Amino acid sequence: MTAVESRPAGAIGTSPTHRPVGARVRAFVALTKPRIIELLLMCTVPVMFLAEEGVPDLLLVLITVVGGYLSAGGANALNMYIDRDIDRLMQRTERRPLVTGMVTPREGLVFGITLAVVSTVWFAVLVNLLSAALSLAAILFYVFVYTLGLKRRTAQNIVWGGIAGCMPVLIGWSAVTNSLSWSAVVLFLVVFFWTPPHYWPLSMKVREDYVKAGVPMLPVLASNTVVARQIVLYSWVMVGLSLVLWPLADMSWVYLGTAVALGALWLKEAHALQRRAKANVVGAKLQEMRLFHWSITYLTLLFVAVAIDPFLR
Repeated sequence: MTAVESRPAGAIGTSPTHRPVGARVRAFVALTKPRIIELLLMCTVPVMFLAEEGVPDLLLVLITVVGGYLSAGGANALNMYIDRDIDRLMQRTERRPLVTGMVTPREGLVFGITLAVVSTVWFAVLVNLLSAALSLAAILFYVFVYTLGLKRRTAQNIVWGGIAGCMPVLIGWSAVTNSLSWSAVVLFLVVFFWTPPHYWPLSMKVREDYVKAGVPMLPVLASNTVVARQIVLYSWVMVGLSLVLWPLADMSWVYLGTAVALGALWLKEAHALQRRAKANVVGAKLQEMRLFHWSITYLTLLFVAVAIDPFLR
């Protein structure tokens, strides 16, 4: 057994096949990163309401959500397979199934490929070819461009790698219309510019993990002041793009008011983080997660506003 595939002391001598079935099932579910997928699907369903300008076919919504889970789950499993060597070095990821030995590398690889293939066929047969192509593109981009190409080579990894996480917006729109639109592109860009200021605060908190693993996240290579300045810049662009949707998609004043209020709160937190970084405030590391947690709330509420807006015009 290679060093990469060796197990922690607690797992030595215990074959994955001898673990309880329930634990094994939970381990395979964990490979899909369910919490991340929840957020991705939160960007899919509201866009379907906007594309339909009302309530879309609920069966189509269910089919799209299942396909999206399979697609993102396959990409995440393949990501864990590739990153199993560095995952064991970081406290945040040291309990992942491929690190503990609950799932073998071969099983993880086969599982990821299977989900990727099934999700592509699922979309092609039950939705449409455009959605299938977008889903496949997201998988390939996340695995080959982000995980294999960018993650261990450049501080811009999460910036461009985030494109894969924006694809559910386009998939949701194409599932309803079998086409794309500028409204979908704007929402795609909102998520694109949301991703770095969402993830960099977490990276600032777990910086030492990335140092140990040799992953050049921006907080590893730059000071907190530089990172905070980048967070503020991306935040302003993101909020500006969220407002562009109002005239472009003929959204209601309710959406505009929601986007303005949420954006103002986001910018307040982003600038507060920047001030703490400049002042090098003791304990600021704990407060960096305020923006991380708020970013999830922001995206959720913004897309809820997108979903209900067609009923308010």
